Amino acid sequence: MKTIEVGGMHCGNCANSVTKTLSAVPGLSNVSVDLAKGLVSFEGEAPEDVIKAAINAIGFVPGAIK
Repeated sequence: MKTIEVGGMHCGNCANSVTKTLSAVPGLSNVSVDLAKGLVSFEGEAPEDVIKAAINAIGFVPGAIK
């Protein structure tokens, strides 16, 4: 499982938006948000720039993928 830091999430609606958006990225599955830590976990593979662009498109700030 990989994780990415996502800045700007403040509530459950934010977490739901990120979950829905990343779940729609081809190649990603089992997306889970830890709102308190500002981390999103996921399985699968997708280009890093695609993942970050999807997060950016909904108004959040993507960090490093670990």
